[in-house]
Amino acid sequence: MFLASAVAIPSAWAGSPHLIGNTLTASASGNTLSVSGKETGLGNEAQVHIVLSATALCINNGGQHPKAVNKTGASAASDFPVQNGMANFSLTATAVFQPNCSPPMTVSFTDITLTDTTNGITADIPGTLP
Repeated sequence: MFLASAVAIPSAWAGSPHLIGNTLTASASGNTLSVSGKETGLGNEAQVHIVLSATALCINNGGQHPKAVNKTGASAASDFPVQNGMANFSLTATAVFQPNCSPPMTVSFTDITLTDTTNGITADIPGTLP
């Protein structure tokens, strides 16, 4: 019986990390993307490392994305403390275009992904943010 308890206890401490989908929010302003959210089910780790990545598209005033060089990546990463089995996070990434994506062109973000590299989990934010 003692052996069964010794095996069960470490499993309980391991947790079941997951990003809470309804807490994930994303917004875009110009060439800057901001994403925040919450991860729960964390075990005894002191912090988690969250990575934000996205594709930024420069859209012309006709609503089209020229396929030339008007596409770039945007990313940000940071460590966030774990408290009571959860971590709140907020990341901001800025897309840099060469040449600049200036009016009347606008920036849209797509393929937005969050990854907790500490626990190996990923969540996608669907759609395109203008």
